[in-house]
Amino acid sequence: MKLSDSLKKMVAYNPTKQTFQMSALNLCEKIETNDITLPLYQRDISWSTGKCVSLLNYQLNGKAPISPISVNKITDDSNCVTQITFINRAIIEPFKLGQLSVTDGQQRLSTNYKCYINHPDFSCIVLDLQRGIFTTSIDNESIKSSQIPAGILLNKDTDVFFNYVNQSKLLKKPEITNILLQARSKLRDYNYTINLAENLTEKEQIDWFEVLNNAGSRVTKIQMKFSKLRLAGIDVYSQYTKIYKQKLDEAGFNLFSVKDTEVSIPIANLNCALELIIGKEHSLNFTPIPSDVKENQLCNLTAEKLKTCFSLTLDALDTSINFIKLNNLKNPDRIDYITYLTGYFVFARN
Repeated sequence: MKLSDSLKKMVAYNPTKQTFQMSALNLCEKIETNDITLPLYQRDISWSTGKCVSLLNYQLNGKAPISPISVNKITDDSNCVTQITFINRAIIEPFKLGQLSVTDGQQRLSTNYKCYINHPDFSCIVLDLQRGIFTTSIDNESIKSSQIPAGILLNKDTDVFFNYVNQSKLLKKPEITNILLQARSKLRDYNYTINLAENLTEKEQIDWFEVLNNAGSRVTKIQMKFSKLRLAGIDVYSQYTKIYKQKLDEAGFNLFSVKDTEVSIPIANLNCALELIIGKEHSLNFTPIPSDVKENQLCNLTAEKLKTCFSLTLDALDTSINFIKLNNLKNPDRIDYITYLTGYFVFARN
Protein backbone atom coordinates (compact mmCIF):
# COMPACT_ATOMS: atom_id res chain seq x y z
CA MET A 1 0.00 0.00 0.00
CA LYS A 2 1.29 3.45 -0.94
CA LEU A 3 0.68 6.01 1.78
CA SER A 4 -0.82 9.35 0.80
CA ASP A 5 1.85 12.05 0.41
CA SER A 6 -0.60 14.69 1.68
CA LEU A 7 -1.28 12.55 4.77
CA LYS A 8 2.44 12.32 5.51
CA LYS A 9 2.73 16.08 5.21
CA MET A 10 -0.29 16.96 7.34
CA VAL A 11 0.40 14.58 10.24
CA ALA A 12 3.67 16.44 10.73
CA TYR A 13 1.92 19.82 10.90
CA ASN A 14 0.06 20.97 14.03
CA PRO A 15 -1.90 24.20 13.37
CA THR A 16 -2.86 24.53 17.05
CA LYS A 17 0.69 25.64 17.80
CA GLN A 18 0.25 28.70 15.54
CA THR A 19 -1.35 30.84 18.22
CA PHE A 20 -0.45 34.06 20.02
CA GLN A 21 -2.14 36.75 22.12
CA MET A 22 -2.97 40.34 21.29
CA SER A 23 -4.67 43.00 23.40
CA ALA A 24 -7.97 44.59 22.42
CA LEU A 25 -6.15 47.93 22.12
CA ASN A 26 -3.51 46.49 19.80
CA LEU A 27 -6.19 44.82 17.68
CA CYS A 28 -8.06 48.13 17.35
CA GLU A 29 -4.87 49.96 16.36
CA LYS A 30 -4.19 47.39 13.64
CA ILE A 31 -7.76 47.64 12.37
CA GLU A 32 -7.34 51.41 12.13
CA THR A 33 -4.17 51.07 10.03
CA ASN A 34 -5.67 48.26 7.87
CA ASP A 35 -3.15 45.74 9.20
CA ILE A 36 -6.18 43.70 10.23
CA THR A 37 -8.86 43.44 7.55
CA LEU A 38 -11.81 41.36 6.38
CA PRO A 39 -12.03 39.08 3.35
CA LEU A 40 -14.57 40.33 0.81
CA TYR A 41 -17.01 37.49 1.43
CA GLN A 42 -17.55 38.43 5.10
CA ARG A 43 -21.10 39.57 5.75
CA ASP A 44 -22.01 42.92 7.29
CA ILE A 45 -22.04 43.54 11.06
CA SER A 46 -24.90 41.45 12.40
CA TRP A 47 -24.76 41.88 16.18
CA SER A 48 -27.51 43.78 17.93
CA THR A 49 -26.63 46.47 20.48
CA GLY A 50 -27.62 44.00 23.18
CA LYS A 51 -25.04 41.45 22.05
CA CYS A 52 -22.36 44.14 21.95
CA VAL A 53 -23.23 45.14 25.53
CA SER A 54 -23.04 41.49 26.58
CA LEU A 55 -19.53 41.19 25.12
CA LEU A 56 -18.32 44.32 26.92
CA ASN A 57 -19.79 43.05 30.17
CA TYR A 58 -18.11 39.68 29.74
CA GLN A 59 -14.76 41.35 29.09
CA LEU A 60 -15.29 43.45 32.20
CA ASN A 61 -16.80 40.88 34.57
CA GLY A 62 -16.29 37.46 32.98
CA LYS A 63 -14.27 34.81 34.81
CA ALA A 64 -13.10 33.00 31.66
CA PRO A 65 -11.51 34.30 28.46
CA ILE A 66 -13.43 35.10 25.29
CA SER A 67 -13.17 32.51 22.49
CA PRO A 68 -10.23 32.96 20.08
CA ILE A 69 -10.09 35.10 16.96
CA SER A 70 -9.13 33.22 13.79
CA VAL A 71 -7.04 35.00 11.15
CA ASN A 72 -5.25 34.23 7.92
CA LYS A 73 -1.86 35.91 7.49
CA ILE A 74 -1.27 37.05 3.90
CA THR A 75 2.35 36.62 2.87
CA ASP A 76 1.73 35.67 -0.78
CA ASP A 77 -0.55 37.77 -2.98
CA SER A 78 -0.93 35.18 -5.74
CA ASN A 79 -4.10 33.64 -4.32
CA CYS A 80 -5.23 36.32 -1.88
CA VAL A 81 -8.92 37.06 -1.33
CA THR A 82 -9.81 40.73 -1.90
CA GLN A 83 -9.72 42.56 1.44
CA ILE A 84 -12.09 45.19 2.84
CA THR A 85 -12.00 47.49 5.86
CA PHE A 86 -14.00 47.12 9.04
CA ILE A 87 -17.23 49.13 9.53
CA ASN A 88 -17.46 50.87 6.12
CA ARG A 89 -16.36 47.81 4.08
CA ALA A 90 -14.17 49.76 1.63
CA ILE A 91 -12.02 47.68 -0.74
CA ILE A 92 -8.31 47.89 0.16
CA GLU A 93 -6.04 48.41 -2.81
CA PRO A 94 -3.23 47.58 -2.66
CA PHE A 95 -3.19 45.44 0.46
CA LYS A 96 -0.09 44.82 2.57
CA LEU A 97 1.81 41.58 2.69
CA GLY A 98 1.76 40.37 6.27
CA GLN A 99 -1.68 41.78 7.08
CA LEU A 100 -4.14 39.63 8.97
CA SER A 101 -7.44 38.69 7.34
CA VAL A 102 -10.16 37.84 9.89
CA THR A 103 -11.89 34.52 9.28
CA ASP A 104 -13.82 34.43 12.55
CA GLY A 105 -14.22 37.27 15.04
CA GLN A 106 -15.55 40.22 13.03
CA GLN A 107 -18.42 40.92 15.43
CA ARG A 108 -16.20 40.87 18.55
CA LEU A 109 -13.51 43.00 16.94
CA SER A 110 -16.06 45.47 15.53
CA THR A 111 -17.59 45.89 19.00
CA ASN A 112 -14.24 46.80 20.53
CA TYR A 113 -13.30 48.99 17.56
CA LYS A 114 -16.54 50.98 17.72
CA CYS A 115 -15.73 51.81 21.34
CA TYR A 116 -12.18 52.74 20.34
CA ILE A 117 -13.40 55.28 17.74
CA ASN A 118 -16.53 56.34 19.68
CA HIS A 119 -18.78 55.28 16.82
CA PRO A 120 -22.25 56.91 16.78
CA ASP A 121 -23.87 53.45 16.86
CA PHE A 122 -22.58 53.09 20.43
CA SER A 123 -23.64 56.50 21.76
CA CYS A 124 -26.29 54.73 23.86
CA ILE A 125 -23.89 52.24 25.53
CA VAL A 126 -22.65 53.36 28.96
CA LEU A 127 -20.79 51.93 31.93
CA ASP A 128 -23.00 52.32 34.98
CA LEU A 129 -20.77 52.75 38.04
CA GLN A 130 -23.52 51.97 40.55
CA ARG A 131 -24.55 48.72 38.87
CA GLY A 132 -21.01 47.77 37.78
CA ILE A 133 -22.09 46.84 34.25
CA PHE A 134 -22.42 48.22 30.74
CA THR A 135 -26.00 49.04 29.81
CA THR A 136 -27.90 51.23 27.34
CA SER A 137 -29.43 54.68 27.75
CA ILE A 138 -32.32 55.98 25.68
CA ASP A 139 -30.32 58.92 24.35
CA ASN A 140 -27.37 61.11 25.23
CA GLU A 141 -29.52 63.42 27.38
CA SER A 142 -30.53 60.52 29.64
CA ILE A 143 -26.96 59.58 30.58
CA LYS A 144 -26.70 59.81 34.36
CA SER A 145 -23.86 61.43 36.27
CA SER A 146 -22.88 57.94 37.50
CA GLN A 147 -22.50 56.68 33.93
CA ILE A 148 -19.86 57.13 31.24
CA PRO A 149 -20.29 56.34 27.52
CA ALA A 150 -18.33 53.29 26.33
CA GLY A 151 -16.92 55.36 23.46
CA ILE A 152 -15.47 57.82 25.97
CA LEU A 153 -14.20 55.27 28.49
CA LEU A 154 -12.42 53.25 25.80
CA ASN A 155 -11.62 56.08 23.40
CA LYS A 156 -8.29 55.87 21.59
CA ASP A 157 -7.55 59.46 22.66
CA THR A 158 -6.75 59.73 26.36
CA ASP A 159 -7.58 63.45 26.26
CA VAL A 160 -11.16 62.66 25.22
CA PHE A 161 -11.50 60.46 28.29
CA PHE A 162 -10.03 62.99 30.77
CA ASN A 163 -11.92 65.95 29.27
CA TYR A 164 -15.21 64.13 29.83
CA VAL A 165 -14.29 63.03 33.35
CA ASN A 166 -13.08 66.47 34.40
CA GLN A 167 -16.38 68.07 33.35
CA SER A 168 -18.29 65.88 35.81
CA LYS A 169 -18.36 66.72 39.53
CA LEU A 170 -18.83 63.04 40.37
CA LEU A 171 -16.50 61.38 37.88
CA LYS A 172 -13.54 63.67 38.61
CA LYS A 173 -13.45 62.63 42.27
CA PRO A 174 -10.11 60.82 42.74
CA GLU A 175 -11.60 57.50 43.88
CA ILE A 176 -14.05 57.48 40.93
CA THR A 177 -11.44 58.49 38.37
CA ASN A 178 -9.17 55.75 39.72
CA ILE A 179 -11.85 53.08 39.18
CA LEU A 180 -12.55 54.38 35.68
CA LEU A 181 -8.83 54.23 34.82
CA GLN A 182 -8.65 50.66 36.09
CA ALA A 183 -11.68 49.68 34.00
CA ARG A 184 -10.22 51.44 30.95
CA SER A 185 -6.87 49.70 31.45
CA LYS A 186 -8.43 46.27 31.95
CA LEU A 187 -10.60 46.47 28.83
CA ARG A 188 -7.87 47.94 26.60
CA ASP A 189 -5.35 45.35 27.83
CA TYR A 190 -7.84 42.47 27.55
CA ASN A 191 -6.02 39.72 25.65
CA TYR A 192 -7.53 37.73 22.82
CA THR A 193 -5.99 34.45 21.70
CA ILE A 194 -5.32 34.56 17.95
CA ASN A 195 -5.45 31.35 15.93
CA LEU A 196 -3.22 31.85 12.92
CA ALA A 197 -3.19 30.28 9.47
CA GLU A 198 -1.05 31.41 6.54
CA ASN A 199 -1.80 31.93 2.87
CA LEU A 200 -5.11 30.14 2.71
CA THR A 201 -6.73 30.09 -0.69
CA GLU A 202 -10.22 31.58 -0.95
CA LYS A 203 -11.76 28.09 -0.82
CA GLU A 204 -9.66 27.11 2.21
CA GLN A 205 -10.55 30.31 4.04
CA ILE A 206 -14.27 29.92 3.27
CA ASP A 207 -14.14 26.28 4.42
CA TRP A 208 -12.55 27.45 7.69
CA PHE A 209 -15.08 30.26 7.98
CA GLU A 210 -18.00 27.86 7.54
CA VAL A 211 -16.70 25.43 10.17
CA LEU A 212 -16.11 28.24 12.70
CA ASN A 213 -18.87 30.67 11.98
CA ASN A 214 -21.35 29.28 9.57
CA ALA A 215 -22.44 25.77 10.54
CA GLY A 216 -23.74 25.46 6.98
CA SER A 217 -26.24 28.27 7.54
CA ARG A 218 -28.14 29.09 4.36
CA VAL A 219 -28.59 32.71 5.36
CA THR A 220 -24.87 33.29 5.83
CA LYS A 221 -23.99 31.63 2.52
CA ILE A 222 -26.42 33.96 0.77
CA GLN A 223 -24.80 36.94 2.47
CA MET A 224 -21.35 35.69 1.43
CA LYS A 225 -22.44 35.57 -2.22
CA PHE A 226 -23.82 39.08 -2.08
CA SER A 227 -20.70 40.37 -0.32
CA LYS A 228 -18.61 39.37 -3.33
CA LEU A 229 -20.63 41.77 -5.50
CA ARG A 230 -18.71 44.57 -3.75
CA LEU A 231 -16.15 44.19 -6.53
CA ALA A 232 -18.82 45.27 -9.03
CA GLY A 233 -19.76 48.32 -6.96
CA ILE A 234 -22.75 46.63 -5.31
CA ASP A 235 -23.08 46.78 -1.53
CA VAL A 236 -26.32 44.97 -0.78
CA TYR A 237 -26.29 46.25 2.80
CA SER A 238 -25.90 50.01 2.32
CA GLN A 239 -27.73 50.13 -1.02
CA TYR A 240 -30.65 47.91 -0.13
CA THR A 241 -31.17 45.91 3.11
CA LYS A 242 -30.40 48.77 5.51
CA ILE A 243 -32.66 51.11 3.54
CA TYR A 244 -35.42 48.46 3.56
CA LYS A 245 -35.26 48.17 7.36
CA GLN A 246 -34.97 51.94 7.81
CA LYS A 247 -38.20 52.47 5.85
CA LEU A 248 -40.03 50.00 8.08
CA ASP A 249 -38.57 51.56 11.24
CA GLU A 250 -39.60 55.05 10.15
CA ALA A 251 -43.12 53.76 9.50
CA GLY A 252 -43.23 52.37 13.06
CA PHE A 253 -43.26 48.74 11.91
CA ASN A 254 -41.01 46.69 14.21
CA LEU A 255 -41.14 43.39 12.34
CA PHE A 256 -37.65 41.86 12.53
CA SER A 257 -37.57 39.68 15.64
CA VAL A 258 -34.32 37.94 14.65
CA LYS A 259 -31.24 39.92 13.54
CA ASP A 260 -30.39 37.69 10.55
CA THR A 261 -33.86 38.22 9.07
CA GLU A 262 -32.97 41.90 8.53
CA VAL A 263 -30.95 40.62 5.56
CA SER A 264 -32.61 37.37 4.50
CA ILE A 265 -36.17 38.72 4.23
CA PRO A 266 -35.38 41.88 2.21
CA ILE A 267 -33.26 39.74 -0.14
CA ALA A 268 -36.14 37.28 -0.51
CA ASN A 269 -38.41 40.21 -1.40
CA LEU A 270 -36.21 40.79 -4.47
CA ASN A 271 -37.71 37.64 -6.03
CA CYS A 272 -40.63 39.60 -7.45
CA ALA A 273 -38.46 42.22 -9.16
CA LEU A 274 -36.12 39.47 -10.40
CA GLU A 275 -39.04 37.63 -12.01
CA LEU A 276 -40.11 40.86 -13.70
CA ILE A 277 -36.64 41.74 -14.97
CA ILE A 278 -35.79 38.32 -16.43
CA GLY A 279 -39.20 38.21 -18.10
CA LYS A 280 -39.99 34.78 -16.74
CA GLU A 281 -43.55 33.52 -16.72
CA HIS A 282 -44.83 33.72 -13.14
CA SER A 283 -44.32 30.62 -11.00
CA LEU A 284 -45.06 29.96 -7.33
CA ASN A 285 -41.43 29.36 -6.33
CA PHE A 286 -40.70 33.07 -6.73
CA THR A 287 -42.61 33.94 -3.57
CA PRO A 288 -40.91 36.51 -1.28
CA ILE A 289 -39.85 34.09 1.45
CA PRO A 290 -36.26 33.15 2.45
CA SER A 291 -36.62 29.51 1.41
CA ASP A 292 -37.29 30.66 -2.18
CA VAL A 293 -34.35 33.06 -2.41
CA LYS A 294 -32.79 33.05 -5.88
CA GLU A 295 -29.31 34.11 -4.82
CA ASN A 296 -27.55 32.58 -7.84
CA GLN A 297 -29.85 34.30 -10.34
CA LEU A 298 -29.64 37.60 -8.47
CA CYS A 299 -25.84 37.46 -8.24
CA ASN A 300 -25.59 36.63 -11.97
CA LEU A 301 -27.44 39.82 -12.94
CA THR A 302 -25.45 42.78 -14.21
CA ALA A 303 -24.81 45.50 -11.63
CA GLU A 304 -27.36 47.76 -13.33
CA LYS A 305 -30.09 45.13 -13.37
CA LEU A 306 -29.46 44.29 -9.72
CA LYS A 307 -29.70 47.98 -8.83
CA THR A 308 -33.00 48.05 -10.75
CA CYS A 309 -34.20 45.15 -8.56
CA PHE A 310 -33.29 47.18 -5.48
CA SER A 311 -35.09 50.27 -6.81
CA LEU A 312 -38.26 48.42 -7.88
CA THR A 313 -38.53 46.70 -4.51
CA LEU A 314 -37.83 49.78 -2.38
CA ASP A 315 -40.34 51.85 -4.41
CA ALA A 316 -42.93 49.11 -3.97
CA LEU A 317 -42.16 49.01 -0.25
CA ASP A 318 -42.91 52.74 -0.07
CA THR A 319 -46.20 52.13 -1.89
CA SER A 320 -47.07 49.33 0.56
CA ILE A 321 -46.40 51.51 3.59
CA ASN A 322 -48.41 54.38 2.10
CA PHE A 323 -51.27 51.98 1.27
CA ILE A 324 -51.46 50.88 4.90
CA LYS A 325 -51.30 54.44 6.22
CA LEU A 326 -53.75 55.99 3.72
CA ASN A 327 -56.35 53.31 4.35
CA ASN A 328 -55.98 53.55 8.14
CA LEU A 329 -55.12 49.88 8.42
CA LYS A 330 -53.60 48.63 11.66
CA ASN A 331 -49.84 48.24 11.73
CA PRO A 332 -48.89 44.77 10.47
CA ASP A 333 -47.67 42.32 13.09
CA ARG A 334 -46.08 39.92 10.61
CA ILE A 335 -43.39 40.71 8.04
CA ASP A 336 -45.03 38.58 5.34
CA TYR A 337 -47.91 41.08 5.16
CA ILE A 338 -45.29 43.58 4.01
CA THR A 339 -43.32 41.27 1.69
CA TYR A 340 -46.38 39.97 -0.17
CA LEU A 341 -47.92 43.44 -0.48
CA THR A 342 -44.58 44.78 -1.71
CA GLY A 343 -44.31 41.91 -4.19
CA TYR A 344 -47.78 42.75 -5.50
CA PHE A 345 -46.90 46.40 -6.02
CA VAL A 346 -43.70 45.39 -7.88
CA PHE A 347 -45.96 43.75 -10.45
CA ALA A 348 -48.89 46.18 -10.30
CA ARG A 349 -46.72 49.31 -10.28
CA ASN A 350 -49.29 52.07 -9.77
